[in-house]
Amino acid sequence: MIADAWYMVTEYHLRLGPLGITDNLEEVVKYIYDQYDFRSSEKRVKIIEFLQSTKDKKIIKYKKDLTLNVPYRLQVPFYDEIKIDRKVWYGSKKTLTDEINRQRRLMYYFVYVSGLSTIIEVDETWAEYLYKNKEILKGWTQLKLIHYLQNKNPSVPGIADKIEPPVERNIERVRKYWKLIIKKDPTIKDIYGDIVLNDVDISIDHFIPWQYVAHDELWNLHPTTKSINSSKSNSLPSWKKYFESLGELEYRAYVMRDQYEDIAREFNKIAPYHLNNQDIRNLLYVKGLNKNDFIERLEHVIRPVYESAQTLGFKEWVYER
Repeated sequence: MIADAWYMVTEYHLRLGPLGITDNLEEVVKYIYDQYDFRSSEKRVKIIEFLQSTKDKKIIKYKKDLTLNVPYRLQVPFYDEIKIDRKVWYGSKKTLTDEINRQRRLMYYFVYVSGLSTIIEVDETWAEYLYKNKEILKGWTQLKLIHYLQNKNPSVPGIADKIEPPVERNIERVRKYWKLIIKKDPTIKDIYGDIVLNDVDISIDHFIPWQYVAHDELWNLHPTTKSINSSKSNSLPSWKKYFESLGELEYRAYVMRDQYEDIAREFNKIAPYHLNNQDIRNLLYVKGLNKNDFIERLEHVIRPVYESAQTLGFKEWVYER
Protein backbone atom coordinates (compact mmCIF):
# COMPACT_ATOMS: atom_id res chain seq x y z
CA MET A 1 0.00 0.00 0.00
CA ILE A 2 2.73 2.44 0.99
CA ALA A 3 4.87 1.60 -2.05
CA ASP A 4 1.86 1.93 -4.37
CA ALA A 5 0.97 5.35 -2.94
CA TRP A 6 4.56 6.59 -2.87
CA TYR A 7 4.89 8.26 -6.26
CA MET A 8 1.46 9.91 -6.42
CA VAL A 9 1.90 11.49 -2.98
CA THR A 10 5.58 12.53 -3.09
CA GLU A 11 5.72 13.64 -6.72
CA TYR A 12 2.23 15.03 -7.28
CA HIS A 13 1.03 15.90 -3.75
CA LEU A 14 -2.22 14.01 -4.34
CA ARG A 15 -4.60 13.76 -1.40
CA LEU A 16 -5.73 10.26 -0.52
CA GLY A 17 -8.39 11.22 2.02
CA PRO A 18 -11.13 13.85 2.45
CA LEU A 19 -10.21 17.56 2.38
CA GLY A 20 -8.85 18.65 5.74
CA ILE A 21 -8.33 15.08 6.94
CA THR A 22 -4.93 13.46 6.50
CA ASP A 23 -5.17 9.82 5.52
CA ASN A 24 -2.89 7.40 7.44
CA LEU A 25 -1.45 6.14 4.16
CA GLU A 26 -0.71 9.67 2.99
CA GLU A 27 0.83 10.51 6.38
CA VAL A 28 3.28 7.62 6.44
CA VAL A 29 4.42 8.31 2.87
CA LYS A 30 5.11 11.96 3.73
CA TYR A 31 6.84 10.97 6.96
CA ILE A 32 9.24 8.58 5.20
CA TYR A 33 9.89 11.09 2.41
CA ASP A 34 10.70 13.86 4.91
CA GLN A 35 12.79 11.75 7.29
CA TYR A 36 14.70 9.44 4.96
CA ASP A 37 16.82 9.91 1.85
CA PHE A 38 14.38 8.64 -0.77
CA ARG A 39 13.49 10.32 -4.07
CA SER A 40 9.95 10.58 -5.35
CA SER A 41 11.05 8.36 -8.26
CA GLU A 42 12.51 5.71 -5.94
CA LYS A 43 12.06 2.16 -7.21
CA ARG A 44 9.16 0.29 -5.66
CA VAL A 45 11.36 -2.63 -4.60
CA LYS A 46 13.63 -0.31 -2.62
CA ILE A 47 10.67 1.18 -0.73
CA ILE A 48 9.39 -2.31 0.09
CA GLU A 49 12.82 -3.47 1.28
CA PHE A 50 13.02 -0.45 3.56
CA LEU A 51 9.53 -1.07 4.97
CA GLN A 52 10.40 -4.70 5.69
CA SER A 53 13.62 -3.88 7.56
CA THR A 54 12.90 -0.56 9.28
CA LYS A 55 13.00 -0.34 13.08
CA ASP A 56 11.38 3.12 13.11
CA LYS A 57 8.63 2.83 15.74
CA LYS A 58 6.46 5.46 14.07
CA ILE A 59 6.50 3.62 10.74
CA ILE A 60 5.77 0.31 12.46
CA LYS A 61 2.73 1.89 14.14
CA TYR A 62 1.55 3.27 10.78
CA LYS A 63 1.89 -0.21 9.28
CA LYS A 64 -0.14 -1.73 12.09
CA ASP A 65 -2.85 0.91 11.73
CA LEU A 66 -3.05 0.37 7.97
CA THR A 67 -3.43 -3.39 8.36
CA LEU A 68 -5.88 -3.17 11.25
CA ASN A 69 -8.97 -3.72 9.07
CA VAL A 70 -8.05 -4.00 5.38
CA PRO A 71 -7.05 -7.70 5.26
CA TYR A 72 -10.27 -8.69 6.99
CA ARG A 73 -12.73 -6.31 5.28
CA LEU A 74 -11.40 -6.61 1.74
CA GLN A 75 -13.64 -9.62 1.06
CA VAL A 76 -16.80 -8.27 2.74
CA PRO A 77 -18.89 -8.59 -0.49
CA PHE A 78 -18.27 -12.35 -0.32
CA TYR A 79 -19.33 -12.73 3.32
CA ASP A 80 -22.81 -13.99 2.46
CA GLU A 81 -22.92 -16.95 4.84
CA ILE A 82 -23.07 -14.95 8.06
CA LYS A 83 -23.22 -11.38 9.25
CA ILE A 84 -20.20 -10.46 11.30
CA ASP A 85 -21.40 -8.11 14.05
CA ARG A 86 -19.60 -5.15 15.58
CA LYS A 87 -18.35 -7.17 18.56
CA VAL A 88 -16.60 -9.61 16.25
CA TRP A 89 -15.18 -6.88 13.98
CA TYR A 90 -13.60 -5.03 16.88
CA GLY A 91 -12.87 -8.02 19.10
CA SER A 92 -9.95 -10.42 18.88
CA LYS A 93 -8.49 -11.07 15.44
CA LYS A 94 -8.50 -14.79 16.20
CA THR A 95 -12.30 -14.80 16.67
CA LEU A 96 -12.73 -12.67 13.54
CA THR A 97 -10.55 -14.88 11.32
CA ASP A 98 -12.25 -18.01 12.64
CA GLU A 99 -15.58 -16.57 11.46
CA ILE A 100 -14.09 -15.58 8.09
CA ASN A 101 -12.46 -18.98 7.56
CA ARG A 102 -15.82 -20.73 7.96
CA GLN A 103 -17.14 -19.06 4.82
CA ARG A 104 -16.93 -20.47 1.33
CA ARG A 105 -15.70 -19.16 -2.04
CA LEU A 106 -13.31 -16.60 -0.56
CA MET A 107 -10.18 -15.48 -2.38
CA TYR A 108 -7.98 -16.20 0.60
CA TYR A 109 -8.10 -17.65 4.10
CA PHE A 110 -6.09 -16.94 7.22
CA VAL A 111 -3.48 -19.56 8.10
CA TYR A 112 -1.73 -17.72 10.91
CA VAL A 113 -2.75 -14.49 12.65
CA SER A 114 -0.11 -12.35 14.35
CA GLY A 115 -0.25 -8.67 13.42
CA LEU A 116 2.19 -7.79 10.64
CA SER A 117 3.34 -11.44 10.50
CA THR A 118 -0.12 -12.75 9.55
CA ILE A 119 -0.09 -15.42 6.82
CA ILE A 120 -2.86 -15.98 4.26
CA GLU A 121 -3.40 -18.72 1.69
CA VAL A 122 -4.97 -17.83 -1.66
CA ASP A 123 -7.64 -20.24 -2.90
CA GLU A 124 -6.36 -22.27 -5.88
CA THR A 125 -9.39 -21.56 -8.08
CA TRP A 126 -9.17 -17.86 -7.33
CA ALA A 127 -5.41 -17.85 -7.99
CA GLU A 128 -5.99 -19.31 -11.46
CA TYR A 129 -8.76 -16.78 -12.18
CA LEU A 130 -6.67 -13.82 -10.98
CA TYR A 131 -3.69 -14.92 -13.08
CA LYS A 132 -5.71 -15.42 -16.26
CA ASN A 133 -7.48 -12.08 -15.93
CA LYS A 134 -4.73 -10.01 -14.34
CA GLU A 135 -4.60 -7.35 -17.09
CA ILE A 136 -8.38 -6.82 -17.07
CA LEU A 137 -8.43 -6.68 -13.27
CA LYS A 138 -5.49 -4.27 -13.18
CA GLY A 139 -7.26 -1.97 -15.65
CA TRP A 140 -10.47 -2.12 -13.62
CA THR A 141 -8.72 -1.33 -10.32
CA GLN A 142 -6.78 1.53 -11.93
CA LEU A 143 -10.02 2.99 -13.30
CA LYS A 144 -11.59 2.82 -9.82
CA LEU A 145 -8.46 4.40 -8.34
CA ILE A 146 -8.56 7.23 -10.89
CA HIS A 147 -12.22 7.94 -10.07
CA TYR A 148 -11.42 7.92 -6.35
CA LEU A 149 -8.45 10.28 -6.74
CA GLN A 150 -10.42 12.63 -9.00
CA ASN A 151 -13.06 12.85 -6.30
CA LYS A 152 -10.45 13.69 -3.64
CA ASN A 153 -8.44 16.04 -5.93
CA PRO A 154 -11.08 17.77 -8.10
CA SER A 155 -8.85 20.64 -9.25
CA VAL A 156 -5.90 18.46 -10.30
CA PRO A 157 -5.50 17.77 -14.05
CA GLY A 158 -4.21 14.53 -15.58
CA ILE A 159 -4.94 12.18 -12.66
CA ALA A 160 -4.62 9.15 -14.95
CA ASP A 161 -1.00 10.12 -15.68
CA LYS A 162 -0.10 10.50 -12.01
CA ILE A 163 -0.64 6.99 -10.69
CA GLU A 164 2.75 5.67 -11.80
CA PRO A 165 6.04 7.24 -12.98
CA PRO A 166 6.02 8.06 -16.71
CA VAL A 167 7.82 5.61 -18.93
CA GLU A 168 9.12 8.30 -21.26
CA ARG A 169 8.50 11.93 -22.14
CA ASN A 170 9.72 13.49 -25.36
CA ILE A 171 10.03 17.26 -25.69
CA GLU A 172 12.87 17.15 -28.20
CA ARG A 173 10.59 18.76 -30.82
CA VAL A 174 10.05 21.74 -28.52
CA ARG A 175 13.78 22.00 -27.85
CA LYS A 176 14.45 22.08 -31.59
CA TYR A 177 11.79 24.78 -32.03
CA TRP A 178 13.32 27.04 -29.36
CA LYS A 179 16.86 26.41 -30.63
CA LEU A 180 15.79 27.75 -34.01
CA ILE A 181 14.25 30.83 -32.39
CA ILE A 182 17.41 31.48 -30.35
CA LYS A 183 19.58 31.16 -33.48
CA LYS A 184 17.44 33.79 -35.20
CA ASP A 185 17.54 36.08 -32.16
CA PRO A 186 20.73 35.62 -30.07
CA THR A 187 19.56 38.29 -27.58
CA ILE A 188 16.88 36.02 -26.07
CA LYS A 189 17.34 35.60 -22.33
CA ASP A 190 16.25 33.08 -19.73
CA ILE A 191 13.34 34.45 -17.67
CA TYR A 192 14.75 33.43 -14.28
CA GLY A 193 18.41 34.48 -14.34
CA ASP A 194 18.28 37.03 -17.19
CA ILE A 195 21.02 34.99 -18.87
CA VAL A 196 21.52 35.17 -22.64
CA LEU A 197 20.67 31.74 -24.05
CA ASN A 198 22.49 29.72 -26.69
CA ASP A 199 21.50 26.60 -28.59
CA VAL A 200 23.98 24.40 -26.68
CA ASP A 201 23.18 24.99 -23.01
CA ILE A 202 19.41 24.88 -23.36
CA SER A 203 16.85 23.03 -21.31
CA ILE A 204 13.08 23.17 -21.74
CA ASP A 205 11.27 24.12 -18.54
CA HIS A 206 7.63 23.61 -17.58
CA PHE A 207 6.67 26.95 -15.99
CA ILE A 208 4.01 25.13 -13.96
CA PRO A 209 5.76 21.88 -13.03
CA TRP A 210 5.09 18.83 -15.17
CA GLN A 211 4.54 17.00 -11.88
CA TYR A 212 1.30 18.96 -11.60
CA VAL A 213 0.06 19.50 -15.17
CA ALA A 214 1.22 16.09 -16.51
CA HIS A 215 1.41 17.44 -20.07
CA ASP A 216 3.87 19.11 -22.44
CA GLU A 217 1.67 21.87 -23.85
CA LEU A 218 3.59 24.60 -25.66
CA TRP A 219 2.10 27.52 -23.69
CA ASN A 220 3.69 26.16 -20.50
CA LEU A 221 7.14 25.49 -22.02
CA HIS A 222 10.06 27.86 -22.42
CA PRO A 223 13.86 27.66 -22.67
CA THR A 224 16.24 28.06 -19.75
CA THR A 225 19.70 26.79 -18.86
CA LYS A 226 20.29 23.25 -17.65
CA SER A 227 21.55 24.35 -14.23
CA ILE A 228 18.60 26.69 -13.61
CA ASN A 229 16.10 24.04 -14.65
CA SER A 230 17.77 21.59 -12.30
CA SER A 231 17.63 24.14 -9.48
CA LYS A 232 13.95 24.88 -10.08
CA SER A 233 13.05 21.17 -10.14
CA ASN A 234 9.31 20.73 -9.48
CA SER A 235 8.77 24.08 -7.73
CA LEU A 236 6.43 26.88 -8.80
CA PRO A 237 8.28 29.98 -10.00
CA SER A 238 7.16 33.19 -8.30
CA TRP A 239 4.23 34.53 -10.31
CA LYS A 240 4.91 38.15 -9.39
CA LYS A 241 8.57 37.92 -10.34
CA TYR A 242 8.46 35.80 -13.49
CA PHE A 243 5.10 35.70 -15.25
CA GLU A 244 5.53 38.98 -17.12
CA SER A 245 8.91 37.79 -18.44
CA LEU A 246 7.36 34.49 -19.50
CA GLY A 247 4.61 36.36 -21.35
CA GLU A 248 7.11 38.56 -23.18
CA LEU A 249 9.25 35.57 -24.18
CA GLU A 250 6.26 33.59 -25.44
CA TYR A 251 5.05 36.66 -27.34
CA ARG A 252 8.45 37.06 -28.99
CA ALA A 253 8.21 33.47 -30.25
CA TYR A 254 4.64 34.19 -31.42
CA VAL A 255 5.82 37.22 -33.46
CA MET A 256 8.84 35.41 -34.92
CA ARG A 257 6.58 32.64 -36.18
CA ASP A 258 5.05 35.19 -38.56
CA GLN A 259 8.40 36.73 -39.45
CA TYR A 260 10.28 33.56 -40.42
CA GLU A 261 8.99 30.75 -42.61
CA ASP A 262 11.27 28.12 -41.05
CA ILE A 263 10.00 28.95 -37.55
CA ALA A 264 6.42 28.76 -38.83
CA ARG A 265 7.16 25.33 -40.35
CA GLU A 266 8.68 24.12 -37.08
CA PHE A 267 5.68 25.44 -35.15
CA ASN A 268 3.31 23.55 -37.45
CA LYS A 269 5.35 20.37 -36.92
CA ILE A 270 5.13 20.51 -33.12
CA ALA A 271 1.55 21.81 -32.82
CA PRO A 272 -0.12 18.38 -33.23
CA TYR A 273 1.98 17.06 -30.32
CA HIS A 274 2.14 20.08 -28.03
CA LEU A 275 -1.08 22.02 -28.64
CA ASN A 276 -3.80 19.52 -27.89
CA ASN A 277 -6.49 21.94 -26.75
CA GLN A 278 -8.08 23.59 -29.78
CA ASP A 279 -9.71 26.31 -27.68
CA ILE A 280 -6.34 27.39 -26.29
CA ARG A 281 -4.77 27.22 -29.74
CA ASN A 282 -7.50 29.50 -31.10
CA LEU A 283 -7.12 31.85 -28.15
CA LEU A 284 -3.33 32.19 -28.05
CA TYR A 285 -2.03 31.46 -31.52
CA VAL A 286 -4.37 33.38 -33.82
CA LYS A 287 -2.78 36.03 -36.00
CA GLY A 288 -2.78 39.72 -35.18
CA LEU A 289 -2.47 39.86 -31.40
CA ASN A 290 -0.53 42.72 -29.84
CA LYS A 291 1.71 42.06 -26.84
CA ASN A 292 -0.81 43.15 -24.20
CA ASP A 293 -3.56 41.01 -25.71
CA PHE A 294 -1.29 37.98 -25.97
CA ILE A 295 -0.01 38.22 -22.38
CA GLU A 296 -3.53 38.80 -21.07
CA ARG A 297 -4.75 35.68 -22.89
CA LEU A 298 -1.77 33.66 -21.67
CA GLU A 299 -2.57 34.71 -18.11
CA HIS A 300 -6.19 33.63 -18.64
CA VAL A 301 -4.94 30.16 -19.60
CA ILE A 302 -2.13 29.67 -17.13
CA ARG A 303 -3.11 31.49 -13.93
CA PRO A 304 -5.97 29.19 -12.81
CA VAL A 305 -3.68 26.17 -13.28
CA TYR A 306 -0.89 27.93 -11.36
CA GLU A 307 -3.17 28.79 -8.45
CA SER A 308 -4.51 25.25 -8.32
CA ALA A 309 -0.95 23.87 -8.09
CA GLN A 310 -0.22 26.42 -5.38
CA THR A 311 -3.25 25.28 -3.39
CA LEU A 312 -2.10 21.68 -3.65
CA GLY A 313 1.21 22.51 -1.96
CA PHE A 314 3.77 23.10 -4.73
CA LYS A 315 6.33 25.46 -3.21
CA GLU A 316 7.14 28.88 -4.65
CA TRP A 317 10.64 29.26 -6.06
CA VAL A 318 12.92 32.21 -6.81
CA TYR A 319 16.23 31.78 -8.61
CA GLU A 320 19.29 32.51 -6.47
CA ARG A 321 22.57 33.06 -8.24
